Amino acid sequence: MFMSNPFAELSASIPATVMQGYIILMILLVVGGTVLDMIHKKSAQYFFENAKKAKKSAKRTVGTGEKASIAVQVLAKEVLTSGEFCNTKRRISHLFTMYGFIIFVATTAIMIFGYATPETATPEILPQLWHIGALMLCFGGYWFWFFIRVDVSAEGLSWYRFERADLFIVSLLTTATFALLWSFTQSQGIEGWSTLFLVLFIVSNTTLFATVLWSKFAHMFFKPAAAFQKRVTQADGSRENLPADYDLTDPAVQAKFPDIPEYMGKNPAYMGHGIRREPANHY
Repeated sequence: MFMSNPFAELSASIPATVMQGYIILMILLVVGGTVLDMIHKKSAQYFFENAKKAKKSAKRTVGTGEKASIAVQVLAKEVLTSGEFCNTKRRISHLFTMYGFIIFVATTAIMIFGYATPETATPEILPQLWHIGALMLCFGGYWFWFFIRVDVSAEGLSWYRFERADLFIVSLLTTATFALLWSFTQSQGIEGWSTLFLVLFIVSNTTLFATVLWSKFAHMFFKPAAAFQKRVTQADGSRENLPADYDLTDPAVQAKFPDIPEYMGKNPAYMGHGIRREPANHY
């Protein structure tokens, strides 16, 4: 199972050109869905208008070199390591899901475009990575679905409750799950189950890539842009028109806001992180 390219065996019944055309179609659906999402939610318009607004209230100019440094920081923290997640479990789950998805999709494309015929020997590392990626995706995704989702972990709702917002994670999990089941039954020569799981794999995969407009798929492309813009506003002093982080014991701050010493004293106690102080649990 882990050593064989399932798409090479599939090419005996479905031509490689058909599989390659399907991959291209999925790419076009993602691009089209993302563009429609941007038009519908006016995401690009929001980013440009917000950038103009921030530029007017900026206290300093951020140079090209500094912006490049900020872009590297965003890539290292928000993109590659998901450092924006404060919850460690959620961060680990997200990393397993993200890297599992990337490995799974990349190896799928490589095996279909490069080795989707029985005559072409597939390097052993590719099917191994394909299965490992699917397993990583399942581990991170199911961990999130059963134990980390807010409406389950915090609100105490049933794990099987499904809404349109869950379309992305459900189609993602079913794609990886049916892919593994298809590969296993195919390697064992169980033709009936193999065909069933292949059909379910295709249906789940098509749902995943064809419903970008109604799922959180496009969010993956917007998140780095939003993180970059936020860091730029912090660097130029505009701070998205939000107040600065003040030290309430600073005499200059107390002189600017005289009601602080009046109501809280000259040495106000640190109030903590508020809602982050204690995680919500079935409130």
